[in-house]
Amino acid sequence: MKQVLIFAGTTEGRRLSEELGAAKIPVTVCVATEYGETLLPKGEGITHRTGRLDQGQMEALMREEPVSCVVDATHPYAVAVSDNIREAARLSGLSYLRLLREDGSEGISAESSDRVFFVKSVREAVAFLSELEGNILASTGSKELSEYTALPDYQNRVFARVLSTGESVKLAGSLGFAGRNLICMQGPFSEEFNYATMKEYGISWLVTKASGRAGGYGEKLRAAKRAGVGVVVVGRPKEEIPGLSFSQVKRQVLAQFGKKEEEGRKVMLVSLGPGAVSQMTGEAKDAFRNCDLIIGAGRMVEALRVFGKPSFSSYQETEIVAFLEEHKEYEKPLVAFSGDLGFYSGAKRLLPLLAERGFGTTCVPGISSLVYLAARAGTPWDGAKLMSVHGRAENLIRAVREHKRVFALLGGKGSVKELCEELLFYGLSEVRLTVGENLSYGTERITSGCPKEFLDRSFDGLAAVILENPEGGRERVTHGLPDEEFIRGEVPMTKLEVRSVSLSRLELKRDSVVYDIGAGTGSVSVEAALLASEGRVYAIERKREAAELIRENRRKFAVSNLEVVEGLAPEALSGLPAPTHAFIGGSAGNLKEIVQVLLEKNSTVRVVINAIALETVAEASGLIRELPVEDVSVSQIMASRGKRLGGYELMTGLNPVYIISFVGKGAF
Repeated sequence: MKQVLIFAGTTEGRRLSEELGAAKIPVTVCVATEYGETLLPKGEGITHRTGRLDQGQMEALMREEPVSCVVDATHPYAVAVSDNIREAARLSGLSYLRLLREDGSEGISAESSDRVFFVKSVREAVAFLSELEGNILASTGSKELSEYTALPDYQNRVFARVLSTGESVKLAGSLGFAGRNLICMQGPFSEEFNYATMKEYGISWLVTKASGRAGGYGEKLRAAKRAGVGVVVVGRPKEEIPGLSFSQVKRQVLAQFGKKEEEGRKVMLVSLGPGAVSQMTGEAKDAFRNCDLIIGAGRMVEALRVFGKPSFSSYQETEIVAFLEEHKEYEKPLVAFSGDLGFYSGAKRLLPLLAERGFGTTCVPGISSLVYLAARAGTPWDGAKLMSVHGRAENLIRAVREHKRVFALLGGKGSVKELCEELLFYGLSEVRLTVGENLSYGTERITSGCPKEFLDRSFDGLAAVILENPEGGRERVTHGLPDEEFIRGEVPMTKLEVRSVSLSRLELKRDSVVYDIGAGTGSVSVEAALLASEGRVYAIERKREAAELIRENRRKFAVSNLEVVEGLAPEALSGLPAPTHAFIGGSAGNLKEIVQVLLEKNSTVRVVINAIALETVAEASGLIRELPVEDVSVSQIMASRGKRLGGYELMTGLNPVYIISFVGKGAF
């Protein structure tokens, strides 16, 4: 009888074998270790094979067994193993299906964080961490644990989290990892567990692989963000062969055996509205009356006890799905969310995970806090900029400058006061705030006023606010600020004409991460921050006087996404997030070293260099030939400005400037 051969090095592979077995399809499941075999499902029609196989042994197995197709569900990092499976299947004349695990980082926006760094290997991660201080949680497995021994004082600084197998423990012990510094556990782990681990061991840096949703990648990133821990991600190897999702592989295998996938259980995702039962829609109330299980955050589950249903308290999507898979006795489960599902809701992460696990879903909308607060305040919200700074990094000040009305969800005690202090710092004292607390509950409070009026008041940790700026949206939308608008002092500045061309060459995007090296007065930094309003700009300047001028200009132009870094490049670049763009206005003789560091941080970074001295031009030309760069462009700008003298307009020439731009080839 034909069977499916599954190489199951992941949770998805084990799950696939279990579900195919339940569908009466014979499967042979191969794993490399005895420990892996203990995790495999057991049942009629499921055969286990344990031990590492080379390509020849794989081919022999495929030929001696009546195999219908081969499923490669090995780990994303087991590139060589996947190559062997694929080649053995080709030589055996069998169809090959590559099962890819989901990324699992939905809603994290790692690129926008200034504490997430991507490297190509564990060795590169160790090199990155060698110049940094603080404890390290190594969650990259035992096979490459030896790389961490290159770190100074690694036996005390590095906490290795490995599988609780004899092989892993023995290897870790032989390398000097023991006692408190050796954590032996089977993952994946929840966000809360990761967070508790990081706090318990005083972790400053986490090293992880992009191991997908099933590997708990998202939970690690979210826990690190909460704990203020920097993350070094060892990039996932590029998949050379197109892969399929779990559902796609399952459907194809079932089709080969003349079977159809059974429709999974339906899960309802229901919006509560602002919170009070009285604000629920009729459809939402009916859903709560008819369900047989309510899942949600603790405070919501408590409020929903009026419906008399069994409940499970959790807001972690992986925990919710695991509970639903384990408790199949609930046929009509419901997951509750505050506000509306489409407005900064956890439903965004839960929906794709439920679909991946074969659950059907029905979504019930609700009244969002935006709609509720706007109605209570008698304020229209059409055309407003919608934002959330609750657990998110957002440039709220820039949004207030650019829009007449901004609606934002705040989070944490003192968040209203901090917002008002920022508004005043950046000269936005005329902005009017309407703050809503405990919306829809008996303790609801809606307060309006200007920033100064709120400095001495206390507000609830979770609040919503409408910010109205009568001057919003009146700023220029292109770069090219006049030189005289900048606070300058005696510090050199990139002039308007050269600055405009240089910024055009940078080709910035809204979310760019920009280095301005040798920033001077910060004229390029300020304009870059205005253009990349959803990104981050780092002004690197070695002179204290110039750094203070940049801070003054930062305040004058209200660019809160601009950060001043005092120091000499390239040393001052250490610890900064990888740039997408870099402008070099001054290199202090370190041009080659600076460009090399930029390419090491991001091999596809876009760089623009301004050069006045011919020696700098010559050095830049040499770098272009020596380093892996492309899209090279060189221009010389010679501009003159009119100056009135008596009855005549005379032209005064500015220093000629060379503008050199290029992009890394991605192979540094």
